[in-house]
This record gives sequence, structure tokens and C-alpha cells, in this order.
Amino acid sequence: MNLIFQKEEYARFGLRNLFTALLILFAFVQVSFSQNNVGLKFFGLSIHPKGEQLNAFLMPRKLDQNGYFVVNLGGMLSYEYFLYKDILSVKVVQALYSDCAARLGGISHIGLRGRIFKYKRHSLYGGIGPTVAFRRNWLEMKGYTNLNRFVGDSNAYWQYLFLWYGGEFEYSYCINSTFDFSTTFVPGYPDLMSLSFGLKYKFQ
Repeated sequence: MNLIFQKEEYARFGLRNLFTALLILFAFVQVSFSQNNVGLKFFGLSIHPKGEQLNAFLMPRKLDQNGYFVVNLGGMLSYEYFLYKDILSVKVVQALYSDCAARLGGISHIGLRGRIFKYKRHSLYGGIGPTVAFRRNWLEMKGYTNLNRFVGDSNAYWQYLFLWYGGEFEYSYCINSTFDFSTTFVPGYPDLMSLSFGLKYKFQ
């Protein structure tokens, strides 16, 4: 069994386990705190801290020549269940979007989140947990330089990237007892950072 096949099977295993965990959480979770919420965000903006000089020509929505900033079009749906007051929670996220090359991509994530601070209507949370990023295979594109970030050979329909430690920071502003405006920042340095923004609906 070659190394590429082993890596692809590992990514698929991680993806299956993550989806299973999401289904179990949605099936058995019970709303017990008013802070529990469903979020819908616009996704967003990709930031490549070192630029993407080799593949920037494949990115039709880049905001600069070297692809430091690229607009993505899509959405991110989340559910957050608080385990302890409004301090500790578990959060599941599913995103689908048009990626930097205007091809279908997405993120599946589940993780623990903790409150960093809360002041009046402002709050900041940080979270970490397993994450699967997937996209239509970029190896199909003429001229693409493979940077070996994603698993999947030239015959695969999808490419995957599985991380045990995917994380986020989320700033929220409380509009009222029902809705928050929130912004999510994913600090994936040095390869990719992203911004998304939208609303959270808090269960009563």
C-alpha cells in the first residue's frame, strides 16, 4: 500500500468519525441553557500570510496580485451547546463555500470552546478541536503547483486536510436577548487564516 493511499484513507477515516460525532451530538443534545445558539455566518475572506505566488493566477477573486487576500462566497452553519453556564461549550460547524480557486470546498469541525472575556455586550471565545477541510481536487487545474497541503492524488474527486487541533476565535456583540452579531477568525498561520461574520440565534 503506497503512502498516498494511506494518507487518503486516514483523511477519509477522520472525516467519517467527525460526521458521526456531529450526528450523535445533534441527536442527543438537550437545550438546557439560554446561551445555546445556532449561528449562520457569511464566509468570507481568506488570508494567506505568505502569499500564494505560485498559484495566485488560479484565484479569480483575489484582492491583490499575490493572493494575500481572497474573497470566498459561502456560508457557515453552527450549533453551540453550553456545558457550564456561558463559559464552556461544545460547538459543531459545517461550512460550504466557493474556495480560493472558485471551486466547491467546505469545513467540518467539532470542538470545545471557552470564554476568554465578557464585558457588557461584548464577549470573546476561543475554541479548538478536530477539523476536516475538503475541496474539489486542485490537481485537475492546469498549471497548479502542488504544495502538498491536502491529501488526494490526481485521480481523486476530493482533496482532504484533517487536523486534530483546528481552532477559532469568535467575537460576539449582544444585539438583544435573542440575537448576537458575531465574527469568527481562524488563525491557521502560516498557510491560511480566514474571517467570517453573521448572526447567532440564542434559544430561550
